[in-house]
Amino acid sequence: MDCPNDDWVCELLARLGLTGFGARTVEILVAQPLKILLILLAAVVASRFGCRLARRAVEGIGARSPVGERTARTRQRATTLGGVASSAVRIVVWTLASLAALDEVGFNLGPLVAGASIAGVALGFGAQSLVKDFLSGFFILAEDQYGVGDTITVADVTGIVEDVDLRHTRLRAADGVVWFVPNGEIRKVGNAAKGWAVASADVVITRGTDLDRALALAEEASEALASDPAWADRLDGRPQAHVEAAAADGVTVRITARTSPDNRAEVSREMRARLASRLQQVHTGPPDEIP
Repeated sequence: MDCPNDDWVCELLARLGLTGFGARTVEILVAQPLKILLILLAAVVASRFGCRLARRAVEGIGARSPVGERTARTRQRATTLGGVASSAVRIVVWTLASLAALDEVGFNLGPLVAGASIAGVALGFGAQSLVKDFLSGFFILAEDQYGVGDTITVADVTGIVEDVDLRHTRLRAADGVVWFVPNGEIRKVGNAAKGWAVASADVVITRGTDLDRALALAEEASEALASDPAWADRLDGRPQAHVEAAAADGVTVRITARTSPDNRAEVSREMRARLASRLQQVHTGPPDEIP
């Protein structure tokens, strides 16, 4: 019996003296099931190893975030994307294993592979932007660049993230308009909800006003806010007062304070109210009447 160079089963049967009908029977009843079993076992091993490797790779991407930004959301997203990567590896491995098993039972894979190749090329040309969106979305989620509830700026759009998935990001702007941004189009994004934020309050004082006294009152407003128990825990350090700008209609005095992104709006409003109240003393009373 002539055996192909790479058919070790045929060579083994020939050495055992099995030829013709006997060899064919043994090959169908024993050899082919054995080969398929080996293929399935190899697929199980490759699937488990590949899934574990993909999961570790994705979790490693998330672990490269700064220590201060490693939140439960980061770990959860890394776990979720690890599952997505594992599923992709599992699909590839078992697809190849299925094709190998079909080849062992004599199924002609030529037309199937040729048709799949043509369809794959056509789909690749037509879905380039879609693949680009999915890859970009994968890294956005894996690196936790932003999430639902964050205020971000993408290109010329600023809004709150309402949804983010592998394909697109949905933003709601301040005017209520909902923007759908394909992830593949995002080249630069600013996240105002990461770590800490700066709250600021401006008040314009008219020209001719005693600027030194105005700054002294602004400093008093900063001290009062920092010593207020209701606001002290929302601040990271003492607010700072300074002259921000000077124009023909007056001088802008600004107070800035470092706080958390969630408290920025409330701290800004409180600082603005206290600053405006203090600066009214420049016009309404002498220095000894300042509270």
